[in-house]
Amino acid sequence: MPKLTKTAVESAVPRAKQFTIWCSELKGFGVFVQPSGVRSYFVDYRNRSGQRRRMTIGRHGPITVEQARKLAIATLGAAVKGADPAEERALRRKSLTMKELSERYLEAAENGLILGKGNRPKKASSLYVDRGRINRHILPLLSNKRVLDLKPADIHRFIANVAKGKTATVQKTRKKRGKSIVKGGLGTATRTVGLLGGMLTYAVEQGIIDRNPVHGIRKAADQVRDRRLTEDEYRQLGKILKKSTADDQFKTAVEIIRFLTLTGCRRGEAICLKWQEVDRDHSCIRLIDSKEGKSVRPVGLPVLDIFDSRNVGKGNDFVFEGTVEGKPLVGFPKLWKKMFKDTALSDVTPHVLRHSFSSIANDLGFTEATISALLGHSRGSVTSRYIHTVDTLLVMAADTVAGYIDGLLDGKTFRQTSYALDRASREATLARLFEQAVPMVKREAVGQMSLVAV
Repeated sequence: MPKLTKTAVESAVPRAKQFTIWCSELKGFGVFVQPSGVRSYFVDYRNRSGQRRRMTIGRHGPITVEQARKLAIATLGAAVKGADPAEERALRRKSLTMKELSERYLEAAENGLILGKGNRPKKASSLYVDRGRINRHILPLLSNKRVLDLKPADIHRFIANVAKGKTATVQKTRKKRGKSIVKGGLGTATRTVGLLGGMLTYAVEQGIIDRNPVHGIRKAADQVRDRRLTEDEYRQLGKILKKSTADDQFKTAVEIIRFLTLTGCRRGEAICLKWQEVDRDHSCIRLIDSKEGKSVRPVGLPVLDIFDSRNVGKGNDFVFEGTVEGKPLVGFPKLWKKMFKDTALSDVTPHVLRHSFSSIANDLGFTEATISALLGHSRGSVTSRYIHTVDTLLVMAADTVAGYIDGLLDGKTFRQTSYALDRASREATLARLFEQAVPMVKREAVGQMSLVAV
């Protein structure tokens, strides 16, 4: 049994059957000589359970004898420390790729096994976004990468590539001539790596990996969108809405925008609002399914006026019905762009209206808890506990903010004074809505700053 050298390996004459040449200096290290003349290095060892293992190192030619010897020494050393290199290699070969993990993750999410915000199963809309980020960013860059092999360096590289636009593309939509432009960028990279982290947390829970490589990765914070309407811009908005009302194609869109402006609701909450969610008697809307789950939002008198102006008699399910019977106004985003194109408010979005509503409420002296309740934030879901009745004070707060904004849309100018305005007429109207309401514990003084129209 000679020492394995290049000469010894290459001079071995192939036989009718495979045979083995062992190395005299390194126990467990050898080479197979096959009838075809192919020579393959291997190493034999026993794992900590005493079982004999054999692991192929590589073919002679692509690797040299000395390279094979070093790999054999490393394998034997790992075995001495209690590892099982052959078993680990087999597991790695069987381990999931990112493509396979993505398929498992989406299947689990569709079955309600992946919990999102508030420990609730992910919604169809969230899954749609997740699927898009997986197909457009994660799979193009990490599809064939094995989950076991992912390292923090791979995550950093992934963020950099998405941020630089490496995954940017133009994709066809369902429509014949429609196209979707995927740009990438830092914001997209930050949100997508958040999803990637969730997928790898799922892999940890399933025992696929021991540690999530995304943990500890520093991600760029999303830019804070602090755009809000000034009082002059509210008046400009009112003029745009008034002008657009004359065009039949914009009539429903105008009412949706007015509703968004007076409530601070999200765009989807307004478009998909159903009559069954409108509780006019208690001046609120009871959303069956919002971003925060079930949500109760107090609304003011100007919003009730919008409901009264809608045609309730035709049995439409949606408050803001679209052109197709039984459907909401799904074309609202396009109508929005068309209405504001080439105007001074072309940069305004539905989120700007929501942020502006909260800013006006803050200007009027309402606390963060009240504003959160008006907007339906999870941290301010004080109204979610009221099954039958909404706190009268919250409704008065909603009416104060809505009334102020409504006045601005109508072109009025206000000045603020302490307790100067007698709102008895408005409060009397609201009181009639609560004749049968259960009295609530007063939580805060409302209307610290009154309004005077001049």
